[in-house]
This record gives sequence, C-alpha cells and structure tokens, in this order.
Amino acid sequence: MKREARAITVFCGSRDGGKPVFRAAATAFGEAMAKAGFDLVYGGAANGLMGALADAVAAGGRKVIGVIPKGLDRVEFAHPKLTERINVGSMHERKAIMAERGDAFVALPGGFGTMDELFEALTWRQIAIHDKPLGLLDVDGYYAPLVSWLDRAVSDGFAPPRVRDALIVDTSPASLLARLFGGA
Repeated sequence: MKREARAITVFCGSRDGGKPVFRAAATAFGEAMAKAGFDLVYGGAANGLMGALADAVAAGGRKVIGVIPKGLDRVEFAHPKLTERINVGSMHERKAIMAERGDAFVALPGGFGTMDELFEALTWRQIAIHDKPLGLLDVDGYYAPLVSWLDRAVSDGFAPPRVRDALIVDTSPASLLARLFGGA
C-alpha cells in the first residue's frame, strides 16, 4: 500500500565521519528527498552529515525543520537555512517531536545519538506507538554489523521478526525512498 508522505525524520551524525563517502551520501539522500517532494525533520544542526543533508534538502526547495534541545545548541550549531526551528528542553522532547512530525524514519551513518534515535523508533514500532516506515541507508557497509546483530537478535528470540522486517536497508538513496513508500 502506497503511503502519502510529506516529511521524513532523518537521524545522522553531527560529524562528517572518517570518510568523504559519508558526507556525499548525506548530500545524495537530501537531493533524493527533495526530488521526491519530501521535507526534512532532523536535529537542526549545520555541521556534519546533518548539515550536508539539510543543505541538499534546502537547495531542492523543500522545508528543513530542525528540533534542537537545550544544551546541544552550543555544540550543534543551528542550520541557517532552517524553515522552522523548534527549541525543546530535552532529548526526550526532541525525539517525540521528530517522531510526530515525520511520516517515516531513516538513519544515515552516525554515532551514539543516531543509534539512540533509531532504536527508540524501532522500539516504538514494536510496541505499536507508530507504524511508520523505517529505513537504514547503509553507506560503505557502515550498518552491516548492526544488521547482522539485528538478525541475530531475531534468530535468538530477543526481537520479533515483524519489527526486523519493518526496517528497510538499502545502499541507494532513491531506492530506499521508493521502498519506504511503496514506489514513491
């Protein structure tokens, strides 16, 4: 069934990572989002993969909605091209608003914060808080160990197959978007 979607919540690093391919993938994903008509809901930063993603979405003429918690605004400088800036008091508020505003969740490469956000979205799917599509853009095999662990969690009986099956993994931005939205 094809979903009507307007915005995608994207989790990714506020750093560039150790390889130029990560930043290039963030830019490519942002370009693909804009081309497909999606707005961006994300952490609001101008730096790292977050900044590259936001730059590409803004350049494509789509909305860029940043959700910035108190305290992080000193480390992750707010993107100057935000269409909407939402200041919140905590990471819990940030994740709740990002979940509410997006029609799907996608994780690009990132660190602990990205994993926290991704796993909360997966957990919320597991306990039926949402039924939104979930995706991983696997850049240069970055998520291969995580996908292997997720498969092991299912095979060892710690996670339900339906939740693992709901997480779409792809290496192509355009293909991931199409798979998330049934051919969008």
